[in-house]
Amino acid sequence: MDNDKFYVQPIRHYSMNIATIRRFITFLWFTAMVVVAGTMPLLAQKAVTFTAKDGLLVTADLYESDASYPYLLLFHQAGSSRGEFREIAPRLTKLGYNCLAVDLRAGNENNFVVNQTSLRAKEQKMPTTYLDAVPDMQAAIEYAANISRKPVVVLGSSYSASLALVLATKNPQVAAVVAFSPGEYFGSRLMVRDTLSYLRIPVWIGGTSDELPYLKTLSSKIDPQYLTLFAPVQGKGIHGASALGPNNPSKDEYWFSLLLFFNQIKE
Repeated sequence: MDNDKFYVQPIRHYSMNIATIRRFITFLWFTAMVVVAGTMPLLAQKAVTFTAKDGLLVTADLYESDASYPYLLLFHQAGSSRGEFREIAPRLTKLGYNCLAVDLRAGNENNFVVNQTSLRAKEQKMPTTYLDAVPDMQAAIEYAANISRKPVVVLGSSYSASLALVLATKNPQVAAVVAFSPGEYFGSRLMVRDTLSYLRIPVWIGGTSDELPYLKTLSSKIDPQYLTLFAPVQGKGIHGASALGPNNPSKDEYWFSLLLFFNQIKE
């Protein structure tokens, strides 16, 4: 990405029609629930494993809120692990999803949680580039869809956001994509922008205010009826899904935009 081409641009404003008012009321309820959640023990997660197509065992944390809920898959950024979502996943379950935070082989550690999938891949001398994580993501989608018998929503962070968008163009088990700070991270091996014209599902793409102009270019081939593009106006934000975490002063803007998006895809 060319940082010299970035500039700050505000997001579009929502008109206060009845549907938006209803969503805003829902947001107030959700905000109250998040505050309450901050004073209560986090939703317990349990470690699960499943096997990627190339035989690598993949580790994930399952946050199950209700067995009848669909699944929201959480994929971390570079050098990270499923620990990226330790503080975020319990709050995402309040949107009506079970969450599966996955260790991808292209990663390391986050929040003192070591990436077990990456460790196994290195022990077995398997490659761990960004694109090598694709089988792990595919296996996670199949695992969750088989449990719930429902399409899944995929959330990606940085490089995994790009891969989530690409996978969604050809996987009917994916109902929607949430992509934090996607980009052209793969050189000539994969040009993300060229694949996105095939998307026919709801997509939320968000990033920092500095990243927004680049994200507009990256997403320019997506049919506008499917696309929600977001950047904060109060502060710059944080790269990747960590923008939802407590260290981001703009986190409430991200959560509000996501709430509107999830309400739309459930209508």
